[in-house]
Amino acid sequence: MWKKNLFYIGIIVSASGLIGPPLALAAGLAFGLSTVHTFHGESRCLSKFLLQAAVVCLGFGMNLKEVVHAGASGFMYTAISITFALCLGVALGKLLQVGKTQSLLISFGTAICGGSAIAAMGPVLNANEEEMAVSLGTVFVLNSVALLLFPLIGHLMNFSQTQFGLWSALAIHDTSSVVGAGAKYGPTALAVGTTVKLARALWIVPLAIATAMLKKSKAKVAWPWFILYFCFAAVAASYLPRYMPQMVPLFSALNRLGRAALTVVLFLIGTGITRETLKEVGVRPMVQGITLWIVVASLSLWAIHVGWISL
Repeated sequence: MWKKNLFYIGIIVSASGLIGPPLALAAGLAFGLSTVHTFHGESRCLSKFLLQAAVVCLGFGMNLKEVVHAGASGFMYTAISITFALCLGVALGKLLQVGKTQSLLISFGTAICGGSAIAAMGPVLNANEEEMAVSLGTVFVLNSVALLLFPLIGHLMNFSQTQFGLWSALAIHDTSSVVGAGAKYGPTALAVGTTVKLARALWIVPLAIATAMLKKSKAKVAWPWFILYFCFAAVAASYLPRYMPQMVPLFSALNRLGRAALTVVLFLIGTGITRETLKEVGVRPMVQGITLWIVVASLSLWAIHVGWISL
């Protein structure tokens, strides 16, 4: 009972605004690594729903022109980044003798959008539960490290908010940690990071369909509808206040609600990383994931620093 109470207290404190996203993640990690809770499946489902709802609510604080500009510019960069990450990930998997399915799942998770990409590609690749668990564990661990580490690196590099938002979108696995790192860095970093990351997430659908055709799989590919709802929210926030000024307080409240929900999501993600999860991952998949992530993050960091990639 005390574990469940502690879990609920963590959710309440995260939602209250008393702690920020990085601290919420750290609290979740402390809970997950120090105790065993039997409702991690429910918390994972809740975190997925809350993440999508939080992204939509954050759209009410976005400017449509910024969203369109960042999305259009970022689409080309994400295409190059995804192609490179997939090719390098497959090569590393073969070199380290990681199972083919695990290697592909880790590569897709790093290249596109972490757990969402793995969840979408798992049925297409006929992955079993163990392969899914190992791949998700690898990505979630690195994803948590990125949220805590990236803002520090961004400040050391003297990155502007636009530069940091672009880098986090290209180099951090999950949307939740991109949004969390962007929120920590500043409002412009949040807007750029979220938009470019969602443009990157759109690649799930064509790549899943192409993989299904190659594998002759009949698995159903889920379309990430929350991205469309995010765009609708940005349209509403950009144009409705001109004709209905009374909507401004509502949009501001929804935006704050999205930030609070995101903090809860990061706490839930942290609780899902347990000692058992780390044991399941194993050495080779983790080495593949770490190496691939470091190369992608370092190259994108360097390209942004020298001005090769910009918005």
